[in-house]
Amino acid sequence: MIIKSLELSDYRNYGSLNITFDKGTNILFGDNAQGKTNILEAIYFCATTKSHKLSKDKEVIKFDKDEAHIRTFIEKDGIETRVDMHLRSSKSKGIAIDGVKIKKAAELLGLLKVVFFSPEDLSIIKNGPAERRRFIDMELCQLDNFYIYNMNNYNKIVNQRNNLLKNLYNNYELKDTLGIWDEQLISYGSKIIERRKQFIEQLNDIVGNLHYKISGEKENMRLVYEPNVNIEDYKKALTDSHERDIKLKQTTVGPHRDDISFLVKNDDTNNIEIDIRKYGSQGQQRTAALSLKLSEIEIVKKITKDTPVLLLDDVLSELDSNRQNFLLNSIGNIQTIITCTGLDEFVNNRFEINKVFKVTNGRVSEAS
Repeated sequence: MIIKSLELSDYRNYGSLNITFDKGTNILFGDNAQGKTNILEAIYFCATTKSHKLSKDKEVIKFDKDEAHIRTFIEKDGIETRVDMHLRSSKSKGIAIDGVKIKKAAELLGLLKVVFFSPEDLSIIKNGPAERRRFIDMELCQLDNFYIYNMNNYNKIVNQRNNLLKNLYNNYELKDTLGIWDEQLISYGSKIIERRKQFIEQLNDIVGNLHYKISGEKENMRLVYEPNVNIEDYKKALTDSHERDIKLKQTTVGPHRDDISFLVKNDDTNNIEIDIRKYGSQGQQRTAALSLKLSEIEIVKKITKDTPVLLLDDVLSELDSNRQNFLLNSIGNIQTIITCTGLDEFVNNRFEINKVFKVTNGRVSEAS
């Protein structure tokens, strides 16, 4: 799978842009705040229907404009597909595939598979559990339509149950209806827990070997899924939480509170595992984050029999030379779009660059 071209209209700092990518490695370079990341964000939008920055649709529309357009041409197995996205400040987005409007944004997920790696991802290990849950959700939403269905319904039920909990302060007699929402939460939540458990097992088949190589064959790492509640205890845990939930006015039990731990064992520490979320050095945490991102590529290949597009947003400047080299050498035959402030970081790498673009204040020109 490759992205052939991208067209933007009134998106962020771009009034108009039409850029054609090579199927190999593409470099976008320029000073900070010129619009490099905006191009990657637009691609991510077309893959996931969302901004990687968690920005609202209206926030990506050019200043003083009411709407923006993204058009992406994708090619897979010789077949070209066009994705059009219409972002509006006062309405929900419109999406069309080959000119045919789709009713639900979820219908787009999985058509274009991307792995996005930014400096913020290097902090995924030490930051809060919400970021680690988001990593799981965004990856599974590109791989499993059934997961999307369960996740969307689960989130709706959590919101509806939370609204009920807020209303119970003035209408306590409604408490008896909590059980109805509990049953629906269990139905969707159990499927989410089971799929996340399977996903972490699949990741562990890949991430351990990668981490061992990146760490210079010094460390072994494994991921441990930490569900907030076990499926067999789900109903009792929800029932027991009623009074607490009413007091806090929110649902405190379920997969929306899950986490992942990262256990590392050094060959020199007598087989003692440490949770590097809490006790790891910054170097260990960054190595683990890099291992995790490279594992994303491999798991997409394994499950879909296809290659994702790799988006690297100024991440090389945040890595030391050893991790840089490992990342660049791992790209292989994957279409890659890299942003950077200069080309110096590629000079000393035996690394084939197919196209170079200079980005200056919302304008992109192909460099020789």
